[in-house]
Parts: sequence; structure tokens; C-alpha cells
Amino acid sequence: MTALGRTWLALSVAALWTAAAAKAQSTGADSGINGLLDVKRIYVAQLVGGAEAQVLRELIIAGIDGTKLFILTDNPERADAVLKGAADDKAFTESIDVDNNANTRQNSRYGSSGAFLKGSSLPGSSVGDNESLHTKERKHEAYATVRLCSKDGDVLWSTTQESAGAKFRGAGADVAAKIARQLTLDFDKARKLASSSAEIPGRQ
Repeated sequence: MTALGRTWLALSVAALWTAAAAKAQSTGADSGINGLLDVKRIYVAQLVGGAEAQVLRELIIAGIDGTKLFILTDNPERADAVLKGAADDKAFTESIDVDNNANTRQNSRYGSSGAFLKGSSLPGSSVGDNESLHTKERKHEAYATVRLCSKDGDVLWSTTQESAGAKFRGAGADVAAKIARQLTLDFDKARKLASSSAEIPGRQ
């Protein structure tokens, strides 16, 4: 085989490999999209994290149910996917100690005529002020990291959210609302991508 022939053969193999890789990547992306879009019924499993995590679980169930995108079920056998993860919701008191030190020293030397005298030994004045401030602040923080898994155990979607509380809701309720909002955004994004793929000739 000539050098030109070997070059064309190498280029042909590279082109075929690139096309195959692109097709595999496209198929994987489409599979992930379809996996999320095919979910109709979700079971929210017990979250790792104790009693506080179970309260968050109830808030997450209510939040996802409010999206009207899925049916929430208490029967894992009927679910298309299971939401798993861990969460915590803690209230604590934070102590803050602040030390303020302010020292002012004044030494004025004047003669009987009112003129300033160098080297005068007239007494000066000194003011010292030490102030310590101790405050306690009540804080509330919550977090949750969850993943949506198919019956086969494949992870279809995941997110981690945290909050120190919002203006009109507590930290736990805010975390649940963020999870529901993120799921809605990602579901809509997947739906748009699937719609765009269907409009491209040759894409299935």
C-alpha cells in the first residue's frame, strides 16, 4: 500500500471512530432525557439524617406535588422512580464576642500668657476606654442532597440545596421549595431538548 493509501485509510478509520463516538454520546444524552421525561410516579424514600430529615421529607413531598409534574405515591412498588438522599435541619445559637479598645491621650503645655511652652512640665490628661460586647444570635440552617433513581438504580437527576431561611419561610421549607424549583427547571430543559432533537432530521 502506498503512503497516500495508508493516509486515506487512517483518515477513514478516524472519521468512522468519530462518528461512532458522536452517535454513542448522542444516544446516552437522549437516554438520560427520556429517562427523566418518562417518570410519571415518584416515591420519596426515607432520608438519612434522623428526625429532622423526616420532617424535610414531608416538605419535599409537598413541594414536588405542588409542581403538578408527577404523581407522588407512598407505595414504592408503583413508582417509576425513587427519590433518595440525606438531609438535616438544625437550629443553634451562635455566640459573638467583640472587644473594643479606645485610648485617648492628651498632654497640653501652656504658659501664663497662653503661649505653648516647649519642655514645660505641666500635667497632661489621659483617657482609656475598654469595652467588651457579648451577643448571642439564634440561627437556623437546613440542607438536602437528593437523587432521583430509576427502578434499575440509574441516577436520572440529582441536586443539593441549602438555606439559612427565607423572608417568608423557614430554612427547611426553603430547601424543599428549591428542590422542587430545580426539578421543574431541569424537567422543562429536558423537554425542550427532546423537542429540539425530534425536529432534527435523522434524530430519533
